[in-house]
Amino acid sequence: MKMAFNKLVRDRIPEIIRAAGKQCAAEVLSEEDYQQALRQKLIEEAHEAATAIGDDLIKELTDLYEVIDGLMLVYHVDREAVVKIQEERRAERGGFNERLRLLWVETE
Repeated sequence: MKMAFNKLVRDRIPEIIRAAGKQCAAEVLSEEDYQQALRQKLIEEAHEAATAIGDDLIKELTDLYEVIDGLMLVYHVDREAVVKIQEERRAERGGFNERLRLLWVETE
């Protein structure tokens, strides 16, 4: 019985599946499809991280970082540039340390 996945997976997943005695098929994505697949994977991993607890949270955050690294590589984004802008935004807008939830804003 075949299970369809049609999603981006880590490089060694087909090898690991075959080593377990199972068959699988994989293909190399075009650059455009790869970029879109990374964006979809970002959402998938963010959802998984949002619901993870305990040690699973660490694993899901690791997966999220892996996808972010892939996106930065594909789009030629320098990690130091990201950290610099993160620091600037934190200085300008703050972080999330105070655990604030905005309840309402009066518009006029």
